[in-house]
Amino acid sequence: MKYLTAFASLVFICTSFAQTFSDDVAEIIFENCTNCHNPNGIGPFNLMDYQDVTSNAAIIYDAIAQDRMPPWPPNESYKSFAHSRALPSNEKTLVLNWLSNGMPEGDPANTPAPPVFNAGPALGSGDLELQMPTYTSKATTNDDYVCFALPTGLLQDRKIKAMEVVPGNAPIVHHALVYIDENATYQTDTVGGDCAGPADAKLVGGFTPGASPLVLPNSSDLKLGMNIPANSNIVFAMHYPAGSNGMKDSTKVIFHFYDEPSNDVREINADPILQNWNFVLPPEEVTEVTASFNDVLYDASILSIFPHMHLLGDRIRTYGLTPTNDTIRMIDIPHWDFEWQDFYMFKNMVKVPTGSSLHADGAFNNTAANDHNPNDPAITVYPGLNTTDEMFLVYFHHLPYQQGDENYNIEEMTSLSVEEMLVNPTDPNLTVYPNPMNNQVTVDVKGSVNENRVSAAVYDLSGRKVCDLARGKKFTGSTSLKWNGENEQKAVVDNGVYIVSAVLNGERHHLKIVKR
Repeated sequence: MKYLTAFASLVFICTSFAQTFSDDVAEIIFENCTNCHNPNGIGPFNLMDYQDVTSNAAIIYDAIAQDRMPPWPPNESYKSFAHSRALPSNEKTLVLNWLSNGMPEGDPANTPAPPVFNAGPALGSGDLELQMPTYTSKATTNDDYVCFALPTGLLQDRKIKAMEVVPGNAPIVHHALVYIDENATYQTDTVGGDCAGPADAKLVGGFTPGASPLVLPNSSDLKLGMNIPANSNIVFAMHYPAGSNGMKDSTKVIFHFYDEPSNDVREINADPILQNWNFVLPPEEVTEVTASFNDVLYDASILSIFPHMHLLGDRIRTYGLTPTNDTIRMIDIPHWDFEWQDFYMFKNMVKVPTGSSLHADGAFNNTAANDHNPNDPAITVYPGLNTTDEMFLVYFHHLPYQQGDENYNIEEMTSLSVEEMLVNPTDPNLTVYPNPMNNQVTVDVKGSVNENRVSAAVYDLSGRKVCDLARGKKFTGSTSLKWNGENEQKAVVDNGVYIVSAVLNGERHHLKIVKR
């Protein structure tokens, strides 16, 4: 099992050679590790405070130094994506230096407020909830891959505006893919432990550690959705990691639908447009493989991309060529890792003009040097549905192009689209106003009549810190904190939903802020 989660992007300026956990390291850990390493996460240990981090110092050091973390496969210099988890080199150096120099804590009161991780669904109850039967993992020394088919019970077609996968036992759910089987013919498969999912069903999205729920833009300017037909089935393709044998899980998926009629919703499809089923992988060889789709018949907009290979995958790159032979960069994964796959959403939709072609090139490493090779010694491997077979596919979330599609800020739109689904908790110690905010919001903190200490920070929905509001501020009675909608670099952040997290006298509190 991979035992550290993703380290996401954060601009950090080190002004002192004597880094401390409270002043320098905590915010990097909170933003980039705690998504999985929290009491409700897949990580095998918590990284929510100084004691957690120092107790696992050796593991953290090795994972960062050996570049096993962050598990963010895309090459950012080729194409950048929304919600990147890439770790800048200066942050990597800072953490390693701190770990090597005694791990000083600093003043605990200066530790920033951590991000918030609630148990259960982040987006609420939704319109349709399907839960797979309780399953006991059979993953001893090998991973366990199983599939469950469940009827939707829908009597009419509906359009999906958001989907959230909620692991029943997060520490053992390495990933889950969700498909729509429109003909309801695919059968549950839990016998061989090698079910990779249906090849001819419609992939909606899935769950990977640290990933956010699938939320499609839903604004007055742009509404995107995916059709789920009446009388269809939903198929879960589940991955349980080695060492989880005997542990139980009952993962569920929650769909949020547009109200009917939904005539103003533009339909998105998720299809493996690029695929190759005609290759052979001889033992002890690295084999180059390509796939092409020629002559795109209409102007298209690409929302996201999902490359897919199995254990022998080595690298994969996808791009387009316009009729004038201009290159449209899409994704480059120079070091494929089967255990960390995802739909990568573009910051702005990518336009593919009529007459363009789409291409993928990659390689499979079927040698003993590949630590992920399931066969020892290596054997000839062919394309197939089992995990020990191979696949070369690239899925796209795509739709017909309309003028201006490439100018929409998808990261901002998807954040605002969750506003209606998030319930703001009530808290007698925190008040935010005005909410929604425009240029400034006030956070009132109510303490005791004696001296209080508060640290507070604003996070986005990916768990990335936007800015600090207070670090160990002392006050009596109550105090007010201001946020002007800017990040720590004094740049105005996009409209969307943000979380203010506060630690008041050692207790954690949080509220939602909507910026419009």
